[in-house]
Amino acid sequence: MVRAWRRTHLGSEADRATFRALHSASLASPALREGLTAGSAERSIRHLRALLGTPALALTDTAGLLAWDGTGQHHEARVPVLVTATVERGGTRSFDRADLPCEEPGCPVRTAVVSPLVVEERVVGTLQAFAPYPTAGLARATDEVAQWVSGQLELAELDASRRRLMEAEVRALRAQISPHFIYNSLGAIASFVRTDPDRARELLLEFADFTRYSFRRHGDFTTLAEELRSVERYLLLEQARFGERLQVTLGIAPEVLPVAVPFLCVQPLVENAVRHGLESAEGVGHIRITAHDRGQECVIEVEDDGVGEDPERVRRALAGDASLDSVGLGNVDARLRNAFGDDFGLVVETAPGAGTKVVVRVPKFAPGVHP
Repeated sequence: MVRAWRRTHLGSEADRATFRALHSASLASPALREGLTAGSAERSIRHLRALLGTPALALTDTAGLLAWDGTGQHHEARVPVLVTATVERGGTRSFDRADLPCEEPGCPVRTAVVSPLVVEERVVGTLQAFAPYPTAGLARATDEVAQWVSGQLELAELDASRRRLMEAEVRALRAQISPHFIYNSLGAIASFVRTDPDRARELLLEFADFTRYSFRRHGDFTTLAEELRSVERYLLLEQARFGERLQVTLGIAPEVLPVAVPFLCVQPLVENAVRHGLESAEGVGHIRITAHDRGQECVIEVEDDGVGEDPERVRRALAGDASLDSVGLGNVDARLRNAFGDDFGLVVETAPGAGTKVVVRVPKFAPGVHP
């Protein structure tokens, strides 16, 4: 009965071999998605050797060995020679006993198939499969596995490029918001130095904490709790400037506070509400900030009852029009889309005289996203 069950549920030997190959590839993939380094090579090479079923396997960069798995480690000294010969040719090569001299009796490493690892049309390393004798099947398999590894390394480079882009966007955002905010905050603090020294001291500490958070050097993401804490400091400083003209309402669901969000994704929206919604309005202005749980998503809303905006101007800001004085709207939209996909861009509801509402949706859990 057990044999019958296995035949029915596990399929043929070919099916089981396919499953084993896919399983080995899935185990190697996470390390390779970090790029080609000694650490990623060490963590992935055992699974890559399982894919090929060879006595030994080596992963290299263009300079030399990164990791070896299997028998015949006394051949490691020959690895750089095979790298040079393969990189010069630019394609898969086979090497025989003349290229791998060995005096060890019974050593299974007699021939090698070496395939280049290519990222963006540039050879970054090699995959070297060692066997007792050459076969056409091993050559094809090594070439196919090398192409798959190259694909994982391409994705790693894409991830790295995306991170560099996000870091550049955050730097641009800091450069954009800092002069305006710093000038106004220091002016507000200065106005209390003689009339209310204790309040001036408190505001100066809030200013220090805000700038420390805004200019921190680590992490593309933070928690919503940290982001809102920074927003609170920002609003305390702005209320020192506007006085009773600026009224703020917060409605935050506690369960969404640990959600990971892009660094500086809420504060620029609040600053826009103050600058463009209330600064030029007469009388008292209200800003409402809410965050609530919506199934698999966290929804954050920043709303003001100020002068509103031309929807076409907002469209241009979201498209990244640098000529517009809109603090970070396009920047935040781009970073949300880069982090979570195009379904998670900003939604802006506005019209002249009708105030502005900006809606931010972020998944509560996303692969690779953590504070």
